[in-house]
Amino acid sequence: MLDRLAHALRTVHPDRPAVLHHTRTGATRVRIRRGDLADLADVYAAALHARGLTEGATLGVAVRPGPRALAVMLAAHRLGLRTAVLDPTAGPDVLAARLALARPDLVLADAAAQAVAGWAGPLARRADLALPRLDALGPVATLGRRLPGCAPRLRTDAAAVPAPRTGGRDTDAVIVFTSGTTARPRAVVHTRDGLAAGLRTVTELVGPRPGTTVLGGTFFVLVPALAAGATVALPARTPGALARQLARLAPAQTYLTPPQLRAALHSGARFSGRVWTGSAPADAALLRRVKEAGAEQAWGVYALTELFPAAAVEEAAKSAFSGPGDLVGAPLPGVRTDLAPDGELLLTGPGARHRYLGEDPDPWVRTGDRATLTPDGRIVLAGRLKDMVLRGAENIYPGLYEPSLHLPGVELAVLVGVPRTDAPGDERLVALVQPRPGTDPHRLRTALQGPLDRMGAARPDALLFGAVPLAGRSRKPDRAAASAHCARELTT
Repeated sequence: MLDRLAHALRTVHPDRPAVLHHTRTGATRVRIRRGDLADLADVYAAALHARGLTEGATLGVAVRPGPRALAVMLAAHRLGLRTAVLDPTAGPDVLAARLALARPDLVLADAAAQAVAGWAGPLARRADLALPRLDALGPVATLGRRLPGCAPRLRTDAAAVPAPRTGGRDTDAVIVFTSGTTARPRAVVHTRDGLAAGLRTVTELVGPRPGTTVLGGTFFVLVPALAAGATVALPARTPGALARQLARLAPAQTYLTPPQLRAALHSGARFSGRVWTGSAPADAALLRRVKEAGAEQAWGVYALTELFPAAAVEEAAKSAFSGPGDLVGAPLPGVRTDLAPDGELLLTGPGARHRYLGEDPDPWVRTGDRATLTPDGRIVLAGRLKDMVLRGAENIYPGLYEPSLHLPGVELAVLVGVPRTDAPGDERLVALVQPRPGTDPHRLRTALQGPLDRMGAARPDALLFGAVPLAGRSRKPDRAAASAHCARELTT
């Protein structure tokens, strides 16, 4: 698909906008046109080739999502390079340790990434962003605007554009670090074939159409949409601006994370077309709110760094599901499922990662999610295996019960274990519920009594109202921080 995208950008309406952005005043601006994006990819390919990077070399990339990052990916694909995405939410120690196994031959970084790795590090860490010293990973070049203290800019005056590489499709394409929700984040390696399979699955699932506008900013949004001839609008960063952007563009497809959706809804956003969300849990109530705000369909996508995407479910089916756990839908074409003896969900398929960096290949992805399968093969999650709460002699899996807490008026809710000081090894089960703004806490507490009573032996020992802490690039609930918060609340 990357080959097709490179060709389509230059031959299918090259004068049309490829990527739009939203100004602070609410105006829409063209960030780059299709033909210009193809030219930029050629410029970067020539520049990297002139730096001596050849097929099989590793290129570290610390560049914010957008046209430059996509052009770098296209250039790396053309040269047959392996791209290591330096995610500032993975943690500097993890990045440095893992990349010791695949030292980058060059690190491309924009000024913002270099600030996170340098002078702005203390401020960035407040937002859970941190990078190691980039020059400790390999030679560094600045992409885009260079600020004082940044590495020299990547020279882009090379004249010769190298011919596309002709090697096998099973070679390494990209290294991506897991989100950091596991105890020991690992580096996920995808081959060119696997990456192409994941992009095809997204295209078949979403079906972007020529001439339409798609709102989203990730690689798996940009490539299928642009290859199909659609224009991509990068989401505005503030909720109010995002709401204005949605009203102005009325996109046919919208991709936002659950936290982005909640923030946009708080700002009165109206949606159009089909809305897709993932990267963090999206309950049926959130999807219903999106449809009530104008969307024709609202989809939750179950995806992992190791396999994107794996399953999908529309709001109507999710709302109709009455069993325990979180229905995430049927496996997408080519994805196969299995269950380990302890209930862990195993996945495999053409888009699955090839291996973890420094480890042997394994076709099956261990998701870390406990799950069951319905008679027709749909996946129902029962929570993370590591999130199990041990109360007395009973194992409690929060994921089985949390969906029932998402009543009208509930923004987010988690069940966490709080260690008991009087019984080492035992825990109290606490429900931490974040009400929507404007919700009457007394009425909400009364409304929650029904779901709590139906939990039976898993009924929480305490119900607390408060903000659910979030962490990582996908802003998932931070259960460790939630447990610590609940422990403090229960002792005051």
